[in-house]
Amino acid sequence: MGNERLTSVLQLIFFLMIIGSTNTFVSPSYGQGVKNKWASAIRIRFFTGGAEGDAFGSIVYAGALQAAKDTGANVECLFSDWSMEKMTQQLRESIATKPDGIAMMGHPADDAIMPLAAHAKKLGVLMIYLNVDVPVVRSSYGGGYIGADLSPQGYALGVEAIKQFKLKSGDKAIIFGPWNEMNRALRELGTVKAFEDIGMKVIKIFAGPDVAKDPNLLIPVHTSALLNNPDTKLIAYPGGQALGNAPTYLKAARKKPGDIFIIGFDTSPQIMDAFDEGWIHLTSDQQPFLQGYLPVLSLCLQKVYGFEPLNVDTGAGFVTPQNYTLVAKLARDGYR
Repeated sequence: MGNERLTSVLQLIFFLMIIGSTNTFVSPSYGQGVKNKWASAIRIRFFTGGAEGDAFGSIVYAGALQAAKDTGANVECLFSDWSMEKMTQQLRESIATKPDGIAMMGHPADDAIMPLAAHAKKLGVLMIYLNVDVPVVRSSYGGGYIGADLSPQGYALGVEAIKQFKLKSGDKAIIFGPWNEMNRALRELGTVKAFEDIGMKVIKIFAGPDVAKDPNLLIPVHTSALLNNPDTKLIAYPGGQALGNAPTYLKAARKKPGDIFIIGFDTSPQIMDAFDEGWIHLTSDQQPFLQGYLPVLSLCLQKVYGFEPLNVDTGAGFVTPQNYTLVAKLARDGYR
């Protein structure tokens, strides 16, 4: 389940947490003190993505709060209901307050964020992006990215499902996704490509930000999709909110655990419960706690010590019925 690419970053976090437990750590070799709350002068605006209590966003939020505690930074968290328009407006307002840094969700995509990133650069406001990458913006105005590499993550999920469930050409899959969000939908499009590469039939159904806010909104669409496609072998969901609600969708369609292979992304208490009951069979973990912690840490390191921004792929592999108990407690405690 571990991700070796994160080793050096996690060692840095561990070091900072250790030194944060004392007032001063003095190294005889270097003769300089490393102070507790070393970034207390730094002011950050942080985008959590969802609403308060959101299944995914709450873990991101917990990571940001832990980073604020460890560094001493003043972190103001914003909640956006997964709305691209709201995020864009909040970013515009955040830049106007001239914080030291902004940790921004990339959902509005490059075109919407580009002029605001340019303005932030002009004002000297550091930017880092999380959850959804904006590579064109970053190549123009800088900033790191903390989150899963979406397109490869989605494709890898599809390949793993094909291997585990022995899927073949002609098998039918329903994939829900936010198809109108250009950067964000890369993950689900990756899964579509993996299935289509072996000749599977893929039904794409729209599931946008409203589903993340209230997963029950998908019930009638989901039921209709299964009625129209009774030979469906697999369903893939676009995020932890919908995936965690899979038992509700399937019960509404009068399905039992195991009737259809269920896959998706993220971990949560609801997803762990669904693994317990046999509803969910595969999910790809992207460690949202790190997506909260590392952007705050990176902005502080940049501002205080002049370091370059962190770029970390937080994807951590697959959770299955065989290994889900290894992360179940962390998920139920809100850390995974």
